[in-house]
Amino acid sequence: MNGLTEYGNYIVRFMEKIKINHLDLFSGIGGFHLGFERAGFEVNSYFSEIDKYAIQVYKHKFKNSNYVGSVTDVRGGDLPKIDIITFGSPCQDFSLAGKRKGLRGERSSLIGEAIRLIRETRPRVFIWENVKGTFSSNNRQDFTAILQAFANIGGYRLEWQLLNTKWFLPQNRERVYLVGYLGDGSGGEIFPIGQSFRKDDNEISLFGDTNKGGQKVIIYNTEGIVGSLTATDYKQPKQIKVNSATSRGYEVAKEGDTINYSVPNSKTRRGRVGKGVAQTLDTACNQAVVHSPSIRRLTPVECERLQGFPDNWTKEGSEGMISDTQRYKMCGNAVTVDVVEAVANNIRKLVYAK
Repeated sequence: MNGLTEYGNYIVRFMEKIKINHLDLFSGIGGFHLGFERAGFEVNSYFSEIDKYAIQVYKHKFKNSNYVGSVTDVRGGDLPKIDIITFGSPCQDFSLAGKRKGLRGERSSLIGEAIRLIRETRPRVFIWENVKGTFSSNNRQDFTAILQAFANIGGYRLEWQLLNTKWFLPQNRERVYLVGYLGDGSGGEIFPIGQSFRKDDNEISLFGDTNKGGQKVIIYNTEGIVGSLTATDYKQPKQIKVNSATSRGYEVAKEGDTINYSVPNSKTRRGRVGKGVAQTLDTACNQAVVHSPSIRRLTPVECERLQGFPDNWTKEGSEGMISDTQRYKMCGNAVTVDVVEAVANNIRKLVYAK
């Protein structure tokens, strides 16, 4: 049960840990595991992954976890009672930037293995995460087929929503989250999850200023989100033109903005500049930031932060240090921990409420 204890002016809420056996499919570097831990779950994970560096990071960070091999080799009968299954199945065939093979694609067809394991283990909850393109793939037929496959398992209530990392962290990353859970939820719902987790710029509160004018003298509330300071307050900040398929033929990036420089010669690409928010991280980290006034690549630590992981989460694995190339790849493939935590908090309240 929950308890409240006062410490001076602070009230600390103690939550009873909910113990779960977690089957973490396509586990990556453990974003689902970490998100559920932050939501007050005590997680005993059985994880499936084929990327050797992600496996090393998972083993290093969650030393009591159990590696169960490739998803195609996992059998429900070989596992203990599973409470929650999570899976962000390979999304390249659904991606808006890909060839859009959808469920016909070899990689995305692996979702069938996850559905098989849901049938075999009958977890209390399952969560599927994937790219926004799953909604529109093959004229929306793929998403309809996936919903039907989940419904055919029987007994699960299904909810889904498109969530954006930028509601929590400064990265524009839209992902579909679909939750299935046994029972009717007693009238409650997992979704919607709103944008209130992150303040918009116009919601920043001010304490005041030093009456000298300019951005530097403004005193911001520490809970707000402050725009990047320019070199001076009285001159036009340095700008960089970025080729883009807009009516002007370019977009303007200022200090503190981010730039997606993948496919630089594309005649149709637009939306390359992120205003105070990072572009969606990919596995090659084709993102940069405008800084005094040059363009530099995001560092692995910055990529980890944009996905909600602690600094240097991917720096070392169970077999030693990991290259920056692999770190970028793992961060681009990961789920955002803060988004998972928000979903897990609602699951706790609805499914595990006592």
